[in-house]
Amino acid sequence: MNIIVTGASQGIGYELVKDFCRQLKGGKIIAISRNAQNLEQLQRECVTINPLIDVVPVAADISSVKLSQTYSALFQSEMPHVDILINNAGLLVKKNFTDLNEEDIYRAYNVNVFSIFRLVKILKQQMGGEKKTHIVNISSMGGFQGSSKFPGLSAYSSSKAAVAGLTECMAEEFKNDNIKVNCLALGAAQTKMLEEAFPGYKAPLTAEQMAAFISNFAITGSNFFNGKILPVSLSTP
Repeated sequence: MNIIVTGASQGIGYELVKDFCRQLKGGKIIAISRNAQNLEQLQRECVTINPLIDVVPVAADISSVKLSQTYSALFQSEMPHVDILINNAGLLVKKNFTDLNEEDIYRAYNVNVFSIFRLVKILKQQMGGEKKTHIVNISSMGGFQGSSKFPGLSAYSSSKAAVAGLTECMAEEFKNDNIKVNCLALGAAQTKMLEEAFPGYKAPLTAEQMAAFISNFAITGSNFFNGKILPVSLSTP
């Protein structure tokens, strides 16, 4: 199985790559993040977990408008067909609404939303066809309609709401291409980002527990869902 995970250098993304290594008998995982050092550590850990999984660290900035010209050939050579893409990378901007400027809003949307556009456009020709592809977009309960909202998170939460809407649009456009697209709106899991958003708060789930759910869903969820926004939450936060 061929898998790509963004935001793989820490938190849920890091644990997600390791969990795939535990579950799968063989295959390749491209782990993407800007933090090359953490990716190399992840690769070493994965070798000890399952040496039959080839973990390829790619130190890339998916928020860069030059992503395509820099990495398109690499992705094509490393992974002719993508079975699973998990758009997990995220950026938290924590500022009161009246203190936000356009740069703050752009940074949040660039990583959380625009990067999905960029990466899927680059990889589209390597998806679907005779073999199905499952795209899993990671959103947040902060962007889930009707959920609790919190001061200082309007840029982050609204960008995650945009991920949900984008998921529905992608599922519709790709429905005849053997590509399924779903979105998981995650509740609180103990990560660095959660600590930044809610200092001192103790989440009911660890990053490892959340990653285990996501990996299982990525492998099997496309058999049951397409274009769905699914809350995965014990608490918000």
